[in-house]
Amino acid sequence: MDYKKTTAPTTTTTRDMMDLCKDTGNVYETVAIIGKRANQIAVEMKNELSKKLQEFASYTDNLEEVFENREQIEISRYYEKLPKPTLIATQEYIEGKVYHRNPAKVKDTL
Repeated sequence: MDYKKTTAPTTTTTRDMMDLCKDTGNVYETVAIIGKRANQIAVEMKNELSKKLQEFASYTDNLEEVFENREQIEISRYYEKLPKPTLIATQEYIEGKVYHRNPAKVKDTL
């Protein structure tokens, strides 16, 4: 997933919880949904960062190490400037991009 294209803010913003919980009708269920999605995003971002940094892993010392460190620093700065996973998950939830269902509610309707 390309996180640079997300419209999520990079800083914390105040949200109206009553607007967020319109779909579920429960504030705690909404927070749980956003929290689970934020964990998924954090794992994806961590795996992607690890893959990119593995390219620079060298097991021998050489003179090019300083140049490689600069590239590693640039990659790390890129990921530090991205919005936090909770902000991305909240924005996805607001835009309706997060699929969720409650098995207890589905069982009650059947």
